[in-house]
Amino acid sequence: MRIGIDLGGTKIEAVAIGDDGRERLRRRIAAPRDDYRETLAAVAGLVHDIERELGARGSVGVGIPGTISPATGLIKNSNSTWLNGTRLADDLSRLLDRPLRFENDANCFALSEATDGAGQGAAIVFGVIIGTGTGGGVVVHQRVVTGANAIGGEWGHNPLPAPRDGERPGPACYCGRTGCIETFLSGPALARDYAAAGGSEATALEIARRADAGEPTAIAALERYAERLARALGSIINVLDPDVIVLGGGLSNINRLYERVPELWASYVFSDKVATRLARAVHGDSSGVRGAAWLWGA
Repeated sequence: MRIGIDLGGTKIEAVAIGDDGRERLRRRIAAPRDDYRETLAAVAGLVHDIERELGARGSVGVGIPGTISPATGLIKNSNSTWLNGTRLADDLSRLLDRPLRFENDANCFALSEATDGAGQGAAIVFGVIIGTGTGGGVVVHQRVVTGANAIGGEWGHNPLPAPRDGERPGPACYCGRTGCIETFLSGPALARDYAAAGGSEATALEIARRADAGEPTAIAALERYAERLARALGSIINVLDPDVIVLGGGLSNINRLYERVPELWASYVFSDKVATRLARAVHGDSSGVRGAAWLWGA
């Protein structure tokens, strides 16, 4: 049995997957925000409860916001700031009395979709999360590519490729730079762009609904978004040449992206034909926790 934990900022989700690949049990609790010790206890409690209910001990994989620094062993780059600088891997392994595997939550998403989702059977899968932020993960032959600096797939903090005059220097990013892909392709970024063009206050998905209803300002905002996404993903195709790019996160529910982005990215890909598929995540919001379980192999 494999147990996956998705350690989020507002919720902690757990899933148990049997040896046959089927989901056996799922639990979700509120995350103890701003309290590291309570977070450890909550994760350990979930694992123990699952094992007690199912009567079996399992391997445990954990998807985390941020990553573990190869240099220090400490958590870095987490938007759940109370995890930064902690020895989460050591502390949780000691509490659960077993070795654990950890990965960035976007890497878990990509692994889930590569294992038994939209990228099943593909050699190279790039998983993209477009929501409140912008994340990504790379999976090659069902193995996560973490990299020497543990930042594999962090495409959201590259500059938006081929910036137009109105896109330079670009919005400020929390990472300290300007013009990052995340500042153009996150949900809040789409909402800001729409408002700047004269639209009223709206979420990204509301803008998509307005576009479907024929509102010109919303249609124009989504066209700009699709073109920027095509530029950003075109650069990924040029480097990784993935078989499949899988979209997850709230903005992955915008239907027009799956037709429009592949039409547009051909201009930015160094090939006479682009065979890469753009696909919606099969497991949706469950991909992160399922991928954490699959860290122990299919």
